[in-house]
Amino acid sequence: MALALRIAGILAVLYVLVGAALYLFQSRLIHLPSVPGRELASTPERIGLAYQDVWLETEDGLAIHGWFVPATEARGTLLFFHGNAGNISHRLDSLRIFNELDLNVLIIDYRGYGQSEGSPSETGLYRDAEAALGYLRAEREVPAGEIVLFGRSLGASVAAHLAEQHEGLGGLILESAFTSVADMAAELYPIFPAQLLVRHRYDALESLQGVTSPVLVVHGPDDEIVPYAHGRRLYEAAPEPKWFLELRGGHNEGFLRTGEDYASGLDAFLSEALR
Repeated sequence: MALALRIAGILAVLYVLVGAALYLFQSRLIHLPSVPGRELASTPERIGLAYQDVWLETEDGLAIHGWFVPATEARGTLLFFHGNAGNISHRLDSLRIFNELDLNVLIIDYRGYGQSEGSPSETGLYRDAEAALGYLRAEREVPAGEIVLFGRSLGASVAAHLAEQHEGLGGLILESAFTSVADMAAELYPIFPAQLLVRHRYDALESLQGVTSPVLVVHGPDDEIVPYAHGRRLYEAAPEPKWFLELRGGHNEGFLRTGEDYASGLDAFLSEALR
């Protein structure tokens, strides 16, 4: 009995310690700006695309870096929010696809990523997104109805939150997105009370309740990081008009493996959203 009580005590202490670590170091588990690194590995010039360096100032005074990649005959402008690792230089394949779809693209690195100042946080990323949209509206004079928000993985939560705050945008694309950090945590750490431990919520499902723009949800059943069920739940929660595009392949390369069907699906959505 004494041994059993001792083991139970040790397990209880370990449970508390792991739970505390998940709570205190949560940002380091969610935001991975140093994976694979903050240094820019390349530029759009490497794939034959002209681009302009862009520096934005956020509401709290940080300098955020991005690229503006113009299309020759643009039908709209896409504001690109990437996932939780890497930086804008690791998204050249996507920039090529969007350029071939006749879209101007503004892609930014969140605070603490790439060349951007600061340290990442949920509130901070939302401020970075607001600065990017404000730049397009004020500096580039792009009408709201010609702006499409695109978010992949973590970036989808950022895009959904921004879309909730602004009416009249051209569209919202959520690719390989999770419903919320709390839902992901409950699946990854089922023995812990995820709702109580989560400080960074990134709740795309909740944000969708206030979105008024056309929505495209993009997800694949073979996604090994964010379960396909998350994409389906987001689609079901999205307001009309809405579309769903199914990917082939895993979380990080699904859009590439889907190939022409991916580009065609985006094109069909853009044709409806940017009328």
